[in-house]
Amino acid sequence: MSIIGFIGCGNMAQAIIGGILASDYVPADHIIASARSPKTLENAATQFGIRTTLHNKDVAKEADVLFLAVKPNQYAKVMTMISDYLKEDVLIVSMAAGVTINQMEDTLGDDRKIVRTMPNTPSFVRQGMTAYTVNGKVSKDEKYLINELLEQFGKAEEISEQLMDAIPAVSGSSPAYGFVMIEAMGDAAVKQGIPRDQAYRMAAQSMLGAAAMVLETGDHPALLKDRVCSPGGATIEAVMELERSGFRHSIQSAMEACTNKSIAMGKK
Repeated sequence: MSIIGFIGCGNMAQAIIGGILASDYVPADHIIASARSPKTLENAATQFGIRTTLHNKDVAKEADVLFLAVKPNQYAKVMTMISDYLKEDVLIVSMAAGVTINQMEDTLGDDRKIVRTMPNTPSFVRQGMTAYTVNGKVSKDEKYLINELLEQFGKAEEISEQLMDAIPAVSGSSPAYGFVMIEAMGDAAVKQGIPRDQAYRMAAQSMLGAAAMVLETGDHPALLKDRVCSPGGATIEAVMELERSGFRHSIQSAMEACTNKSIAMGKK
């Protein structure tokens, strides 16, 4: 059974670890993580029961699948630090916006098996969305293994690398947009007298249900929206107000800003 390693153990890494363990894909002692903060590692060990270390090379020596869960500007330093300790056939999984496969090959060697991914935090509850692409050294069987691993904590989609810079906006960062909307809906419901805890649950479940309808029916979102909007009803009034206030444009502008920032981060 594979050893899964994480260099970096922040929110995203912990979301993936939580999702993997919830699926029983591997036992906790088959996951090892490193971080600079002893407190971070103590919390991860307590919460998940995984093995932890302050030394990145210890993770590199053991991992059959190695997630690099550090910030983009730390990638070059970390890759240089671990390159001499990696197993020969390790699958190296990047999680950083803007860091290309070519950049990783330049540091680790073009014979390394590299998977570039963009996951998101709902992985923690096994509802993640991860886009991924691989280099030419990853075999068909290994790609199947990676897809299987990524789907332990949600859904996975293979895409071409030239599209990766657009992924943070549509799935990597987008849970934050949903959280803002749920919070706003909750505030509005509280204004109408609904208790806050109930308001958040009702808003969140409604958004979850809307997403499930898109995925399960395959119908266009506009068609599903139209089915909710009765002629002269309250829903179409709400939708028209969203249009008047520029809701659709705000989402699109936010996604464009997110994409531009992701590209800029990769150039630093």
